[in-house]
Amino acid sequence: MLYWALVFFIIAIVAAIFGFGGIAAGAVSIAKILFFIFLVLFVVSLILGLVRRGVGSTIKL
Repeated sequence: MLYWALVFFIIAIVAAIFGFGGIAAGAVSIAKILFFIFLVLFVVSLILGLVRRGVGSTIKL
């Protein structure tokens, strides 16, 4: 997913260089959305990995 965010970012840069403002803005918005989805999935998988390893079970309330 991070790969696709980077691809759309590069498309946006190339479109901006050639003066296609609308295409550049669209590609940037898609890249932002994909990047934030990647961040959310990364954090969720990091937390689930820690819980499965037993780090969460050592905390007693």
